[in-house]
This record gives sequence, structure tokens and C-alpha cells, in this order.
Amino acid sequence: MTDELDPPVRDLADIPAVEVISRAAVMLMSSAAEKLGLASEDPDSGAHVDLDEARRVITALAGLVTASVEYLGPHAGPIRDGLQALQRAFREASSVPDAPGMGPGEKYTGPVH
Repeated sequence: MTDELDPPVRDLADIPAVEVISRAAVMLMSSAAEKLGLASEDPDSGAHVDLDEARRVITALAGLVTASVEYLGPHAGPIRDGLQALQRAFREASSVPDAPGMGPGEKYTGPVH
């Protein structure tokens, strides 16, 4: 017997590519925000701050966004804005900021100021 509160399971083949890509981007953004401490009430004392991990997730997000921007349609702008906000937050959180163009994902997006 299935629980009526469980949402129906969708077959992955039935989910449009733009939705799969967008969901992956949102998951990467959420992970990066956690790793940067942005989800904490006090980001400076966040227990989950890990800039090395944040760099990896932001770089993966930049690669995904760059590779799929032509397929995202109206979702592209907000996702790119989110990516740039994370890149700027990373720069602010770093005690020794990367040189322009060398920050996380900037090899895919270009320098973010």
C-alpha cells in the first residue's frame, strides 16, 4: 500500500532536459551556499564553511551552466545570476582572494568582479 502523502514518482525519461539541468544547478547552488556559510544565521561562524569544497561545487556549477546555457531558455538568466553571486561570495569569504579570472568557475565564465 502506498502512502497518499508520497508524491508520485516520475520516470526520468518523462522529465524535460531543462528541468533536469535546472534541478542539478539548484542543488549545486544550495551546496555551494552551505559550504560558504550563507545558510547560517552567522556566516562568519558557520560550522559547515569549507572553501575548498565550495570552490569545487561552484566550478562544477559554472561548467554545467556554460555547457547548457543555450538550452535553459528563460531559466538561464536567474541561474547565471545565482552563479555570479556565489562566485562573489566566495571571493569575499576568502582571506586571500584569487586573482581575477582564477576564482572558482572563472575559467568557464570569465572574471567575476
